[in-house]
Amino acid sequence: MSSAPPDDLPSTPPAAPVAAAVGAPAVSPAPSPATPAAATSAGRSGAMTLLLGTVAVAALVSSGLLWQKLSAIQEQLARQSADSGALAIEARTMARQAEEQVRDTAARLSVAEARVSEVALQRSQLEELMQSLSRSRDENLVVDIESAIRLAQQQAQLTGSLEPLVAALKSANQRIERSAQPRLAPVQRAIGRDLDRLTRATVTDTAGLLARLDELVRQVDDLPVLNAVAQAAATKRLSAGPGAQTGDKSVGQGDLAWWQTALQRSWEVVRDEARSLVRVSRIDQPEAILLAPEQTFFLRENLKFKLLNARLGVLARQFESARADLAAATAALNKYFDPASRRTQNVASTLQQAQASMKAAELPRLDETLSALATAAAGR
Repeated sequence: MSSAPPDDLPSTPPAAPVAAAVGAPAVSPAPSPATPAAATSAGRSGAMTLLLGTVAVAALVSSGLLWQKLSAIQEQLARQSADSGALAIEARTMARQAEEQVRDTAARLSVAEARVSEVALQRSQLEELMQSLSRSRDENLVVDIESAIRLAQQQAQLTGSLEPLVAALKSANQRIERSAQPRLAPVQRAIGRDLDRLTRATVTDTAGLLARLDELVRQVDDLPVLNAVAQAAATKRLSAGPGAQTGDKSVGQGDLAWWQTALQRSWEVVRDEARSLVRVSRIDQPEAILLAPEQTFFLRENLKFKLLNARLGVLARQFESARADLAAATAALNKYFDPASRRTQNVASTLQQAQASMKAAELPRLDETLSALATAAAGR
């Protein structure tokens, strides 16, 4: 709300006189007749004029000062605007440079991102390649171990020995240890259990048995037949004891002369030959006595065939057939050959040992190792 100005305040002097005083120089009034009232009014007007002149001068001075200050302000504003323009130009230049740097940085960043993506792709491909190589190496190792174990099983079945299986399992265990693959640990444990079972198993010594049979086949030609008279007499002379003959010789050499010793030796030879012409003995096997000399060759060959059949039966793991062939060979040996001969006795003891060493025990199976290998090959 506005209130009216108070009445006692002096009113504002008219502007026209001031403007006139400011716009034009003061003109002195024309002289009037000298009257007191006129003189008083003239004094007032002079004072007013002086006052107006003072005000006009003060206004001029203030206007000049204001103009000077305005000029200074204008100059300052001009300088500030010039500085602002320079700063704006510099800012635009810096902004342009920053924009270019941003573009360059964005381009480099895109290139770096592309390279990073390429590197990540190459790394993933390399990891896949390494994993595939590792898997293929493990698969090749598993396949090699399985094939070696199966080949060792075939060799063990042919030879009847556990050495191929033991060697194959030990080699597989060493290869798994060198590979250092955790996924093959179950295979290694299965191999250890099968090795323990193989070390506790007992089977027929096929190699030693075959060597014995080969030696028997070679000794058949040297066995004396029961109806060989000359060989029987020589066998009796040998069984009479070399110690007794040596003792008789020492006694004869001490008591008799040399010609008596020679005569005694000749008499012993003639006596032995005369006794060999006629021989009286107990016949337990008539077939052996009635055997013709030309049939001795076939008898020996038949005995060799029986031993060779027994050898083939051992190789084929048919121990019953081999034992039957050895029994037939023993019967032929006791029937047709001289039991008093040392060679015959050695062959008979060897045949008994061969029959006793034959066992029909089966080879231990490696089921745990083969199942573990199959699981590892499947990748589980």
